[in-house]
Amino acid sequence: MVVWVFSGGGEAELEGLTHFLGKNFPDCRFVRMTPVRPKKGPKVGKKINALGKSGKSLRSQIRYRIRVTPLFDYCDLILVLDDLDCRNATDETSCFSAIFVNDPKTVHSRFFIAFAAPELEAWLIADWNNTFAADSDFRSFHERLRYTLSTRYHIPFNNPENFSQYDPATNACEQKLSDEIKNAVAESSPANNLGARYSKGIHTPRMLQRAIAENIAEKCPLFRDMYDCLNGLSR
Repeated sequence: MVVWVFSGGGEAELEGLTHFLGKNFPDCRFVRMTPVRPKKGPKVGKKINALGKSGKSLRSQIRYRIRVTPLFDYCDLILVLDDLDCRNATDETSCFSAIFVNDPKTVHSRFFIAFAAPELEAWLIADWNNTFAADSDFRSFHERLRYTLSTRYHIPFNNPENFSQYDPATNACEQKLSDEIKNAVAESSPANNLGARYSKGIHTPRMLQRAIAENIAEKCPLFRDMYDCLNGLSR
């Protein structure tokens, strides 16, 4: 089964997401359609577009890829995956779905709109024993780190998708999960490891490759929807 992936976000998704999907759903072949890497050697003074796109920017990239892609019957499923950032899942699903149902190229294509809520790090929280507890940079103090995240930063380990609230001023979460993890790591690392820090670009893709989808699905309802969809492809 061929799955075309239109994904938002940035470096973490770019480095780790396709590997994570391929490992956990081996009956599917995932083809990355976004983000589009900028060409090398930009002209002096020309602004370089960020690799990661989300929300409205991602929808613009999807429309562009539909326009320049000749055939959409080469895939069994179009998968859109975006950081929800505390926005309303139903509203966001409608906005993305409208792209495919209103375009003649994709009107008959099967698609699924999925979200990392509020962002990919929630999946790592949900499968703690295979991610933070197992990672060489955090395993020596992972219990203290978990305690700090739970008590000081109020991260709900039983349902990490529920972290934070929507801020209409920024159209995103009031608190960013990955930032809170960075702060908690700095606070929780032992005195002999003062240089410990969390990097979204290094640690998120690295730990994502070890995460087990079945474990995440137990604690993340929105992830479970995608999990059921991808498992259903091979049935």
